Amino acid sequence: MRPIQADYLVVGAGAMGMAFVDALIAESDASVVIVDRNHAPGGHWTTAYPFVRLHQPSAYYGVNSRHLGSGAIDRSGPNAGFYELAGGAEVCAYYEAVMREQLQPTGRVTYLPMAEHLGGGLIRTLGGEDLEVVARRTVVSHLDVVVPSMRPPAYDVAGGVECVAPNALPRVRDLRDRYVIVGAGKTAMDACVFLLRHGVPPQRLTWIKPREAWLMDRATVQPGAQFAKRALADFTAQLVAVRDATSFADLFARLEAKGCLLRIDASVDPTMYRCAIVSQGELELLRRIDGVVRLGHVTAIEPGRVTLDGGTVDVDGSVLYVDCTADGLGDKAPAPIFDGERITLQTVRTCQPAFSASVIGHVEAAYGDDETRNAFCGPVPYPHLPADWLRMMLAFNRNQLHWFTDPDMMAWVDGARLNILHHITAGVSERAREKIVSMLGSQLHEINGKLEALLAEA
Repeated sequence: MRPIQADYLVVGAGAMGMAFVDALIAESDASVVIVDRNHAPGGHWTTAYPFVRLHQPSAYYGVNSRHLGSGAIDRSGPNAGFYELAGGAEVCAYYEAVMREQLQPTGRVTYLPMAEHLGGGLIRTLGGEDLEVVARRTVVSHLDVVVPSMRPPAYDVAGGVECVAPNALPRVRDLRDRYVIVGAGKTAMDACVFLLRHGVPPQRLTWIKPREAWLMDRATVQPGAQFAKRALADFTAQLVAVRDATSFADLFARLEAKGCLLRIDASVDPTMYRCAIVSQGELELLRRIDGVVRLGHVTAIEPGRVTLDGGTVDVDGSVLYVDCTADGLGDKAPAPIFDGERITLQTVRTCQPAFSASVIGHVEAAYGDDETRNAFCGPVPYPHLPADWLRMMLAFNRNQLHWFTDPDMMAWVDGARLNILHHITAGVSERAREKIVSMLGSQLHEINGKLEALLAEA
């Protein structure tokens, strides 16, 4: 068995693994082995559906040292008027370039694609060779991203039923009497928008939605000076809504009234929150679909009929089912990020995994003990329920309060390309930025107390 010596073994070359390594290599002299089961860096992007795009502007995604995209504003489509959203192929090409042009040329990064980590530093390549990586720390991602193309549907599909992952949609050429989209998350929304934008009438769509979701408005997370006022107003509105809320339900009513959160169907109370971001253009398209089925989860599909938790639905004619039900984020409980020989990558800021991994890489390089590192990097739980909106804000606020105590940490955060607040405050004066930071420092303790009280009610 061939041994390889390194300071770090990083398991997975997905978004978080790449962002961590990029920061670590830039800020230390560490050596790293990256092992990945895919043929190219990019994690789930390598198997995502071809029409997938980022939810958030490209400016906030990737690794800290390299820009993604050209900084253009879209002029057409549902994202018109907002900064570009990189597509799947662009994201994969970007990560390939980061690996080939930035990380490997340092001579301190060994990349092992098409290989499995068997545990304990043991690696098996596609060719069957066994390697042993002897490293000071092993870095793993807590985020088990699963997209529909990675596994079969979680319900029975009878013979004669055409049920595909969204990946197959661009190859479907024959018109169907009905297109049935199964799932309530962003993947299902993307599939619906894809069909509508390519001329399928909304009357031909059936959307099986077990739950309604709270969504974020893409207009509130735009970079650049022209959007700074709107972004700051949204951020302030969130704090005011928490401060003034009289109950858990009242909080979400206030957030919706201020445009901080959206929902497709205003007549249905959302029971899901997953950090999905949409534009008003996408929202208008999705609201054109009247054939929405709300009978719980699908348990079986047979020719002409769908069986769900709450009943059955008859579907006549030629039908294409599109399975969008994979649980993209997983449901692991938060764990300590820095723990002896192990680093577990998790979000440390709400809804920003790439920035979070970059923060973890910086903190690993800049601070000398795990107690200090964990104080800066408390895990922010991945969201599933509306109450998780509060849990995420509470956990991130606690991290921010620690960042405020350290001028060096604040300087790094302020300059980080991946930090959404960096782009927002870059559009205001230095005096205004200092005012924002001062306001946060003085109010976050009060806000956190109110969040705890609302969570206790929830």
